[in-house]
Amino acid sequence: MTTLTLDAAQTIVAAALKYAGEHKLNPLAIVVLDARGAYRALAAQDGTSLKRSDVAHGKAYGAIALGMGSRSLHKRAKEQAYFIAAVGQTLEGNLIPVPGGVLIRDAAGVLLGAVGISGDTSDNDEAAAMAGIAAASLKGDPGAD
Repeated sequence: MTTLTLDAAQTIVAAALKYAGEHKLNPLAIVVLDARGAYRALAAQDGTSLKRSDVAHGKAYGAIALGMGSRSLHKRAKEQAYFIAAVGQTLEGNLIPVPGGVLIRDAAGVLLGAVGISGDTSDNDEAAAMAGIAAASLKGDPGAD
């Protein structure tokens, strides 16, 4: 697979929502982007706040733009706050450097896109993203601490 299909994106969303329900997470917004940063799927559960999908987008878009999961971006924000602030300006505010933005890779490691989730704790958002990606038989790359 060299592109992120709509079917795969929809599987990621459905499985992430299933995970959220099974783990009693707060209402989530889920954004799936392809490797170019274009939308493939978006869902916002009943009860999410107004800008929750924008936060999910910023997690996914930032991961794609910098080529690392948002957990790594969070680490860089702690260590290089000025760099992350500058990149945030370059990306016109579309950078949320906290866990929950996970790169999507195929079996060979080729970047297909990213999923961003927001609504619960960052760790729970990331866990839901990883569950969704695994359900699509793809590899999630959340970054490292």
